[in-house]
Amino acid sequence: MRIQSATFTKAAVALADCPSTELPEFAFIGRSNVGKSSLINTLTNKDTLARVSKTPGRTREINFFKINKAWTLVDLPGYGYAKVSKSMRGEFNEFVSEYILKRENLIGTFVLIDSRHSPQKLDLRFVQWIIENNIPFALIFTKTDKVKPKVVQKNIELFTDSMKEFAEGEPIVFQSSSTNREGRKEILSFIEEAIRPA
Repeated sequence: MRIQSATFTKAAVALADCPSTELPEFAFIGRSNVGKSSLINTLTNKDTLARVSKTPGRTREINFFKINKAWTLVDLPGYGYAKVSKSMRGEFNEFVSEYILKRENLIGTFVLIDSRHSPQKLDLRFVQWIIENNIPFALIFTKTDKVKPKVVQKNIELFTDSMKEFAEGEPIVFQSSSTNREGRKEILSFIEEAIRPA
């Protein structure tokens, strides 16, 4: 897939605020500081499309970006905020879960996992929730350039093994690096295949 256009559409703070559109949507979500904004900018070939912040938890709305006038990339707030109150976290989580469960044109959710670390309980809990609610998803292991390939592979295997406690079969897995653009072609090809008319 060639990205010919990528434009910001809207920031929403409630399900009712989400743009009215029939375009298929792909959501991106992960822990704060997982590299989500960098990945979005890499996928769209726009360095400033999504805000990259050194402060985790900067994204507090759902941001919508129209891609090639054919589909929508949705930037969801990260889970596990570092510097917001518990009540605010609750509001964010409720909004995000409502979007994931009720948005009719959401056809895929990419869950971003930091490849540098062994499985984190928060990530596993979120993936379990996604599976329990029958939400189509794929895993993207980010920052693969930051550690040796053997470490990346080991952490991926540990994560998918941990998933066997609550899931059957093997998940769809991508590896990505915003530094060397690893995974960009594969992720965009996956989206292209998903939106191709039957």
